[in-house]
Amino acid sequence: MDRRTREAVRYLGYKNHAVDDHTLFLVRSSFQELEQEAQKRIIYRIFDLRTNGRQQIMIGNMTVESRSLSKNLKGCGQVLMLGATLGNRVDQLLRRYSLNEMARAVVIQACAAAFLEEYLDDWQKEMKKDLLEEGIYLRPRFSPGYGDFSIRHQKEILRMLDAAKTIGLTMTESCMLVPSKSVTAVIGMSRKYMECHRKGCEACDKIDCEYRRDT
Repeated sequence: MDRRTREAVRYLGYKNHAVDDHTLFLVRSSFQELEQEAQKRIIYRIFDLRTNGRQQIMIGNMTVESRSLSKNLKGCGQVLMLGATLGNRVDQLLRRYSLNEMARAVVIQACAAAFLEEYLDDWQKEMKKDLLEEGIYLRPRFSPGYGDFSIRHQKEILRMLDAAKTIGLTMTESCMLVPSKSVTAVIGMSRKYMECHRKGCEACDKIDCEYRRDT
């Protein structure tokens, strides 16, 4: 089972339970559909970082009160801010299956989350390699909603990236991103290497989440 399949299975809630052949077939065929339908797009910009005290951070003109983000960005002088999406066709695919094939819709929902994560991991791996040539180290991605980094900051991030115009990424009044299979995040940039493995579930304080990886 490859990495993205394992992630999709985790999103489906299997945890350590065996996965039946039919579910694995649905997962693999769903990834094939996503390969055809996804319109992967990303926008990023780099901002100066300032700190005030233990948990107040200023990224450009955005002020964040977050102990977990402050810890993640310790020692950084700049922040790479990004927005990424799989596009509207994935949402259309989900709506279509939701009408008459709910099992498939649930699987595609999980696969799309894993697909987006893989896309971002691959992109960040290449960015990390390029910046390393300039002596710059990247921290793990940190998204609004992780730890005490409020999801309300997504509105400011989208504005700072001009994401609606550049990649068609917007949000609802309840801070949900549109298209739904999208993400915003910040990545610390430092001239000093520091061990920092907190990412995803490892960075989140919701220990009762049903989708949580074993950490």
